[in-house]
Amino acid sequence: MFAFYIRNQTNVRRMHTAVKLNGVVLNKSQDAQLVLLNMPGPPKSKKGDENYGVPRESSPFITNADMDKGIIYEGKNMALFEEEMDSNPMVSSLLNKLANYTNLTQGVIEHEADEDSKRREIKAPRMGTFIGVYLPCLQNILGVILFLRLTWIVGTAGVLESFIIVFMCCACTMLTAISMSAIATNGVVPAGGSYYMISRSLGPEFGGAVGLCFYLGTTFAGAMYILGTIEILLTYISPSAAIFKSEDGGEAEAMLNNMRVYGTCIIALMAIVVFVGVKYVNKLALVFLACVILSIIAIYAGVIKTAFDPPDFRICLLGNRTLSRRNFDTCAKFTKIDNKTETTRLWRLFCDSALLNATCDEYFSLNNVTEIQGIPGVSSGVLIDNLWSTYSDKGSVVEKRELPSLTGTEETKVAGLPYVFTDIMTFFTMLVGIYFPSVTGIMAGSNRSGDLKDAQKSIPTGTILAISTTSFIYLSCIVLFGACIEGVILRDKFGEAVNGNLVIGTLAWPSPWVIVIGSFFSTCGAGLQSLTGAPRLLQAISRDGIVPFLHVFGHGKANGEPTWALLLTACICEIGILIASLDSVAPILSMFFLMCYMFVNLACAVQTLLRTPNWRPRFKFYHWTLSFLGMSLCLALMFICSWYYALIAMVIAGCIYKYIEYRGAEKEWGDGIRGLSLNAARYALLRVEAGHPHTKNWRPQVLVLLNLDSEQLVKHPRLLSFTSQLKAGKGLTIVGSVLQGIYLDKCVEVQKAEENVKSLMAIEKTKGFCQIVVSPSLRDGVSHLIQSAGLGGMKHNTVLMAWPQSWKLTDNPFSWKNFVDTVRETTAAQQALLVAKNIDLFPANQERFSEGNIDVWWIVHDGGMLMLLPFLLRQHKVWRKCKMRIFTVAQMDDNSIQMKKDLQMFLYHLRLNAEVEVVEMFENDISAFTYEKTLVMEQRSQMLKQMQLSKNEREREAQLIHDRNTASHSAAVVQANAAAAAPERVQMTWTKEKLVSEKHKNKETNLTGFKDIFNLKAPPFTLLWDAPSIPASQHSQAVLVPQYGKKKTTPPPPPPPPPNF
Repeated sequence: MFAFYIRNQTNVRRMHTAVKLNGVVLNKSQDAQLVLLNMPGPPKSKKGDENYGVPRESSPFITNADMDKGIIYEGKNMALFEEEMDSNPMVSSLLNKLANYTNLTQGVIEHEADEDSKRREIKAPRMGTFIGVYLPCLQNILGVILFLRLTWIVGTAGVLESFIIVFMCCACTMLTAISMSAIATNGVVPAGGSYYMISRSLGPEFGGAVGLCFYLGTTFAGAMYILGTIEILLTYISPSAAIFKSEDGGEAEAMLNNMRVYGTCIIALMAIVVFVGVKYVNKLALVFLACVILSIIAIYAGVIKTAFDPPDFRICLLGNRTLSRRNFDTCAKFTKIDNKTETTRLWRLFCDSALLNATCDEYFSLNNVTEIQGIPGVSSGVLIDNLWSTYSDKGSVVEKRELPSLTGTEETKVAGLPYVFTDIMTFFTMLVGIYFPSVTGIMAGSNRSGDLKDAQKSIPTGTILAISTTSFIYLSCIVLFGACIEGVILRDKFGEAVNGNLVIGTLAWPSPWVIVIGSFFSTCGAGLQSLTGAPRLLQAISRDGIVPFLHVFGHGKANGEPTWALLLTACICEIGILIASLDSVAPILSMFFLMCYMFVNLACAVQTLLRTPNWRPRFKFYHWTLSFLGMSLCLALMFICSWYYALIAMVIAGCIYKYIEYRGAEKEWGDGIRGLSLNAARYALLRVEAGHPHTKNWRPQVLVLLNLDSEQLVKHPRLLSFTSQLKAGKGLTIVGSVLQGIYLDKCVEVQKAEENVKSLMAIEKTKGFCQIVVSPSLRDGVSHLIQSAGLGGMKHNTVLMAWPQSWKLTDNPFSWKNFVDTVRETTAAQQALLVAKNIDLFPANQERFSEGNIDVWWIVHDGGMLMLLPFLLRQHKVWRKCKMRIFTVAQMDDNSIQMKKDLQMFLYHLRLNAEVEVVEMFENDISAFTYEKTLVMEQRSQMLKQMQLSKNEREREAQLIHDRNTASHSAAVVQANAAAAAPERVQMTWTKEKLVSEKHKNKETNLTGFKDIFNLKAPPFTLLWDAPSIPASQHSQAVLVPQYGKKKTTPPPPPPPPPNF
């Protein structure tokens, strides 16, 4: 017993030590408020758990004499979770923090530290909220989509619909950040980030499936960033660097080929940089961050400047069609040179010659060329024109619909003319898929919780502030772009109308090159970070051992660098490069990120609803409704972006889930799915307990009684084989056994027995529960199992056991008595009893019968169970090709033909296929046999009551049984010889007259007669249901016989050969 009162931090730590080690504190506190008696501790960590290998305190005793020793616990890791509690050097300078800024995931710095002895000795200063969470999230969220596609999205969808797109995506990430903050503050998030959170909350199956999807999303994100880098390089920085040139209108195809070639080279270069050492990437982290921040500042500065001095970017329109200014410089049809009217280069592009009387394009001839300001400024009122969407088909011309135009009598071909065309068909849902990657990156803070000074505070604050900041930037940019830039320029994806400039760069101040250079380095840095983080995510999954075929990717260099994972990441990233279209890659990674965020919300909602004791996040501003809303929004966005991509992503995740469930290593992480399963099981048990099962739902719920040897191994493994064949994984199966002794002395043997039984159940594919009972006597233990096995409505209704083999041994005189008691107790419990004789000769699960019969001797009406058992057996592959035969008996005066028809009709209504045989017998034989069989069954089922009979009665019945068996064995040879000639009537061994005469014979005491009842021999594959065996026919595999009623019932006998008693 110990008592404690929480006063200060020291008492809390000492309390935890005592609880953690199951110790006993000897002294009592005078002001004790809580007293715990014999309190068990938490389950011990096993290999594979995240707490495995954590050192425990050496002694559980903290007494007054040992107070001084309590000092050793100060500053140690004694919290409920392994937070970083050791002291860290204080950093007072912001410049010093910026000098140590990194955007790499947790674990990368530790790998590099092994290469540098100085970094092993001097620990890097811990980071706060601003440096450790806010800036990395800001850098990851603001990326390539902002610089390359946001203006195009605004121009295509309009300001209103673009606002809706951005608001939905930002709301999704904000709700996910709230859920993520709750999970991240419920413990430390090591390397793996979101994978760790999901797997420890929802289990290894969900964690592995979603973790691999998040890995694929991160990898494809790297491909998207690289494609963005190449697009900036070849379109806006150095168009002449293109290897493939556009010929005969193949500009788009040439651009894709350039993307593939340059992308392969860049990804190889980046992989080499990451392989050599991520410290070089780390040194450039501040440069990449500065590029992002300066680009955002330049955009806002340019917006402010347009209010009083808009930049001069003029666009040329032919009618209302936008012209590409890559191939001409003068926006006019004619120009005057030395008072002469000369045609311009634009004229020669639309006409067949430079002469004034040349044949020109009809639309060119009917419409005038005008030039308008591309960026009229924030006060121009262009926002009204850009409010509504302008979706178009692939290959259509970008038009300013407010201007008049003449189309002519015939539709003219526009291919090959210097118009600005749309490269893809646009619609709302497609734009959602393209935009969503721009709001990802919210995990940057949680992935690096070990590097933070106070992760419990920094992760929620920094992440939510970063999402709020970026959401404001995106939403404000949508409004500002629509208010400052002309609509045709916004819809011009590659800036062809503004001399090939980056559209967002035309708005920036002081120069468009600020945005071009800044976005180039920003996308390069994001690509490097993806190639750095994705392999470590794969390494974390591989080292958990939940996906066997990924085990090789858990290895790497001596310092822990994931070499093989990096190689696989580069290969997968190359697939995205070969797609070569940023607009096609973006929806793919949107699916994977949305699935990850959906399960983060699900994890938080499940943990909150289950109210598990372990769920104590320090972040309090969460609710399960917010998590459920975020999960629903993620699922909706998946199908909004692309329903077929969503289905493919779900199929991939589902396949990984089933693979981990089937082949993955068993992990016990205390996940929420297990708690959810327990709650569901409790609810189902309460529902089942409410009412009795209907006849239609009845099936044998089996309690299998096993015998164990001295090594705690199962004596009859085929009993479990037969169970799996009978149950086929359906219904309830409880495998029980009894160890004789005292539980305190048999604890180790019980664990060993459970392990052996469970391993055998796995081998025999028997799905069920194992229950080992320790009892002073085997009889009491079996009785306890029959009475108490199961829970609530999930209790057994059938007991399956093997025929006792050791009852004849002189050193075990009570074996037969235990068996008889088991029979009587199952009868008292109103349960069916299946006794399998010669169980070791039963077929294994791997055997297959090509032919054979399952014979049912239907003598008394049992409610249909004898019909059900062979039907269940035939569902298994072992017995599937066996036929079912039903035997019944009739008197000579009965109408056997009608009885057969009635029984066939009965089987037809039961929907069972079986052959029916009616055996005719004389009345005196039936009555004599009935009396004999009834006597045997009565004596067997009431063996315990024989001890209460008088001496004369006991001797008389024992002698009768002995004489009967003797006569039965002697007649067996004669019957075997006469088997070839079928008798016209069944000759029984006993008659009433002989039975009466035997009553007055020898009166000597001979209790061995009780044992002779069990000297029953059956052929292979004989199934007994609370009855002696009936020999099967030559092709029989199983014979089912019902239990007879009381003494005065008259069940008819089977046909020859007679039973061997």
